[in-house]
Amino acid sequence: MNKYILIQIFTIYIKNYPIKKFKMKSERKNEIINSLKMCVDLKNDDLEVYFNDLRQDGSYITSSENIKEMANLFSVLGNDLRLSILKILNQKDRCVCELEAMLDKSQPSISHHLKLLEKAGLIRGVKKGYFTHYEPIKSKLERFFRLINKEFPPNNIDKF
Repeated sequence: MNKYILIQIFTIYIKNYPIKKFKMKSERKNEIINSLKMCVDLKNDDLEVYFNDLRQDGSYITSSENIKEMANLFSVLGNDLRLSILKILNQKDRCVCELEAMLDKSQPSISHHLKLLEKAGLIRGVKKGYFTHYEPIKSKLERFFRLINKEFPPNNIDKF
């Protein structure tokens, strides 16, 4: 099979991919099409097709499970205390009392942030005697970094 046929098959697949479509009011659609008239050099008939292609591409991207997973992880990691905890745990497993001393935060505060990191699958608690020590789940962190590199390849960063 030659490359041209593969590209056509892929294009047909993407165009027919079941995507959650967001309804847009016709007034909003017309506003965007009018903006596109000034932005791109296309005839009126082509603008409608171009608009529909943009909507399709946007729906495909926003419905991506990778994007949703990354957004969830970014949300969890978007806190300096949680990032600090993760960095500390990446160096050595720690219990809540050690994190309390290191970060000068209360036990309830540390426990809250540990719970969020654990819920996201980034750390796990391991019982050691009377205490629970927390450790990073390296495979989850590696997957997260692979997803970032896949969705935002370093050679395409200058396009942002």
